[in-house]
Amino acid sequence: MADRVLLLEDDETLRGQLLTLLSGRGYIVDGYADGASGLDRALEGHFDIGVIDLGLPKKPGLEVVKALRAAGIDVPLLILTARTDWSDKVAGLDAGADDYLAKPFHLEELIARVNALLRRARGEVRSSLSLGSLEINVREQIAYLEGQAMPLTTYEYKLLHFLMMNAGQTLSKSDLADYLYDLDGDRDSNVIEVLMGRLRKKLARASRAPRVETLRGRGYRLRPSEE
Repeated sequence: MADRVLLLEDDETLRGQLLTLLSGRGYIVDGYADGASGLDRALEGHFDIGVIDLGLPKKPGLEVVKALRAAGIDVPLLILTARTDWSDKVAGLDAGADDYLAKPFHLEELIARVNALLRRARGEVRSSLSLGSLEINVREQIAYLEGQAMPLTTYEYKLLHFLMMNAGQTLSKSDLADYLYDLDGDRDSNVIEVLMGRLRKKLARASRAPRVETLRGRGYRLRPSEE
């Protein structure tokens, strides 16, 4: 049975493009131009994933996300935003969204995110990652160092998760920026260095924690502790 997508996007052109693209990939798509209509539809019937713009008329996307979670609807939610302020993205994730995509974006990127979220919802991805004394509970999005929860910001967690998924591989700053920031305007390499510095300090608190190695001119690599 085809997966059903709830698409809430007030930009008529983009909504049409996404309807065509998703339908062409075999999804059943219910598209709405405002948050109130979309929420009514979501509360009435089944859907497998929601793609929700934050800047919706009548009822903002953030309120839609909160209402869906309050109603016990736990399907994956991907939020779309044209805003560059980190606080808007963090607010969406804190409200219960599973991921975000910043406008403008490539349409194929949205398909990739939708597919990944659906695989995760079906349990087709690993629920935990571990390396030395570091473990990440992917479902809860919590990292544990020697059994203790690590205090991480949203972006520190995303960076650590990406490093863990690619442990032992060299990741360039461009790779890291693509994962953290999509196509929005926050791609300052200095921010990557700051986040990496914070992670290094937090990982250094445990002797058996993996270490972040800098490869000059190439990027970074997460390696197991040599101890």
